[in-house]
Amino acid sequence: MFEETFLGGILGFVVGDALGVPVEFESRDALRQKPVVGMRGYGSHGQPAGTWSDDSSMTLCAVQSLTHGLDCDDMMGYFFRWANEAYMTPWGEVFDMGKTTREALGRYAGGTAPLDCGAVSEWENGNGLLMRILPLALYLYRLYAPAPMNWDDVLPVIHNVSKLTHAHPISLIACGLYCCIAYQLLSGAALNEGIWEGITCMKTRYSRYPEYAAWLDRFSRVDADILLSLTEDAIESDGYVLHTLEAVLWCLLHTNSYRDCVLKAVNLGSDTDTVAAIAGGLAGIFYGEDAIPREWLDVLVKLEAIRALSHDFCQGDDDALY
Repeated sequence: MFEETFLGGILGFVVGDALGVPVEFESRDALRQKPVVGMRGYGSHGQPAGTWSDDSSMTLCAVQSLTHGLDCDDMMGYFFRWANEAYMTPWGEVFDMGKTTREALGRYAGGTAPLDCGAVSEWENGNGLLMRILPLALYLYRLYAPAPMNWDDVLPVIHNVSKLTHAHPISLIACGLYCCIAYQLLSGAALNEGIWEGITCMKTRYSRYPEYAAWLDRFSRVDADILLSLTEDAIESDGYVLHTLEAVLWCLLHTNSYRDCVLKAVNLGSDTDTVAAIAGGLAGIFYGEDAIPREWLDVLVKLEAIRALSHDFCQGDDDALY
């Protein structure tokens, strides 16, 4: 059962990414004139249909690392291999990489300890961290479920994995929220309930820590009721992590299928691949792999390799997980 759910989340993520790659940077108005309705080829990055980006490469690198247990040094090593050797890429080349991630990997190459590589400036809160955190949420679920999660103990783990590239409190809070929402959905919560529970749980905990409580006002719109009340025009879909989190949850709350969720995310425009990937990961967990259109999976690059990697993770040695 866990392997099916895991695969739904990972494939949901990668398919969402691939749907968004051909139209990354296109405006919302342009996509309203010619909306994405399925897999396209070429476009923004000149890549064949079914090609995924750095979002999925880093996510799959995280899966590969977590297969053998949680080790931030090991995970950073896989990210470095992706950036420098095109490891875990669809076609053996890296065609997209965020500035903050590039700089963090540069610090790592220069000898900085992995947990000190992440950007600390408020102006370096891109979504390059949120796009690779889903495997950790799946890992934590496998490690702890069905026992109740002690989030006060788990948050430092989430933050350490986050700090490999992004270390500002805004990014850390965003990832804590995403992981908790994912955990609720993995535990069988209804979609709206899982989002509400995850947000409430994390905001309560972050409010206890002054270094995070000081930034919670920025997350005032990360609220299920508020997001349900907002129209599309009120949602921004650029690369700022907070805008991405809002857009992802808005798409989930305003649709009732995997297909509709990721297409809505892509057609918001701008950072299409990342918003659709992050939304697709949660939608894939909730709706399952069977809800992902077959015609999209059929053109996904390295589909069987992704399945094999997911199987290896799910069959890993439980004693090595933590």
